[in-house]
Amino acid sequence: MSENDGSLSEVRALEAIGVVCEQCDWRYFAPGDGTIPDVSPSSVCPHCGSARLIPLDRDAADHLYSAPPELVVPFGVSEAKLAQQIATFASGIPYAPPDLTATALRHRLQRLYLPMWLVDVDVTTQWGAEVGFNYEVVSHQERYADGAGWRTAEVRETRVRWEPRVGTLERHYDNTAAPALETQAALQRVLGSFDLAGAEPYRPESLGRVLIRIPDRPPQAAWPDAAAALQERAARECQIAAEADHIRSYRWSPAYTDPAWTLLLLPVLAAAYLDDDGAPQRVLIHGQTGQVYGARRGSMKRAQRVSLITGLIALAIFAIGLVLALLSLLLPPLLVVGIAIALAAIPVGIGAIFPIARVWSYNRKQADVRMEV
Repeated sequence: MSENDGSLSEVRALEAIGVVCEQCDWRYFAPGDGTIPDVSPSSVCPHCGSARLIPLDRDAADHLYSAPPELVVPFGVSEAKLAQQIATFASGIPYAPPDLTATALRHRLQRLYLPMWLVDVDVTTQWGAEVGFNYEVVSHQERYADGAGWRTAEVRETRVRWEPRVGTLERHYDNTAAPALETQAALQRVLGSFDLAGAEPYRPESLGRVLIRIPDRPPQAAWPDAAAALQERAARECQIAAEADHIRSYRWSPAYTDPAWTLLLLPVLAAAYLDDDGAPQRVLIHGQTGQVYGARRGSMKRAQRVSLITGLIALAIFAIGLVLALLSLLLPPLLVVGIAIALAAIPVGIGAIFPIARVWSYNRKQADVRMEV
C-alpha cells in the first residue's frame, strides 16, 4: 500500500459519490467528476439491468472512503476478440428472442470493476513443519524380451527425504488478497480467474466514469480467507529458507499487528438482453479473456408464432385437398389429387409442433445456468 497512500485524498478531491440501485440494492462507487454516468445505458444497473442508479445519502456513503482502491487490473480483451465472443454467445440459439443479438449486446456493454480485499499486515510467529528434499535412487531390473533373453535395465527413481524444522518468522506481508463479495467464488467459477500480475496503481482520473462495485463482505468476514492465504505465503517462505523441495504439516501460531485494508479492482463488462416477458437477462464478460457467461434462452413466443403459421399452412393444404376431393364428384380424376394433397398436410401439421418442442428442449438443457454473481 506504500505506493498509493494518497488514494483516499485523491478520492475525496474528485468528489466521487456512492450510488445504489433501487431495485436490487447493489451499491457502487462512482469515481470521476462526482456525477452518476448519465448517458444511456450507463445509468442502468449492471447487476439487474432494469433500474436506474440514484445517489446514496452522505451517511450511507461514508464507509466508501474507509478502504480506498489501491490496485486495478486493467481491461485487456481486444475489441476483435470481444466482438467474436459476443457473436458466439448470441448465435446457435433456436428462435432466439428478437433482442438477443450481438449488436444489441455490444450496444449495451458497461464496464464495471468488482472488488477484492487487499490486506497489509505484520506477522510474528513460531512455526514448525516437515520439509522434504528430493534424492535419486538407482536400481536395476531384470526383464525378459522374446528373442533377446534376459536384459538388465537401469531404473532411476526420485524419492523424498523428510526432516523436521522449526523456527521464528517475523515478516511484513503486503497485498494479501481475500474475497470482498459473497459471490466471489461463483464469479470465478463462471468467468475464470484473473491475472493479477498486471495490476496497476489505482488512479481515479484514469478510470473515467466506470462504476466500482462496493464490497458486501466486510474485512472481518474476509479475514479467515486472508489468514489462510498468509499461512500459504509463510509456508512457501519457510520452504525457501530451508532450501527444501517440499513442505508439509506447516504449523504456526501467528500474532497479527497493524492490518491495513485496501481494494483490488477486477475488470468485467456487463450487458443484457430482453427475454419474452421484456425482463432483462444479464450477461457478464471477463475483462481480460472475453469469457462470456449468461443465460441463453430460445423465445417460446417466436416458436409458438412459427408453429401457428405452420399449422395454418397445414390446415390450408388440407382444406385445398378436401375441396378437390369434393370436386371429384364432378371430375373424378380430382379425387386422387385431392387425397394426395390432404395427406401432404399431415407431415406439415406434425412439423408445426417442432419449433415449440425444440425451444422447450433447448431451454430445459440451459435451465442450470443461473446468474449467481
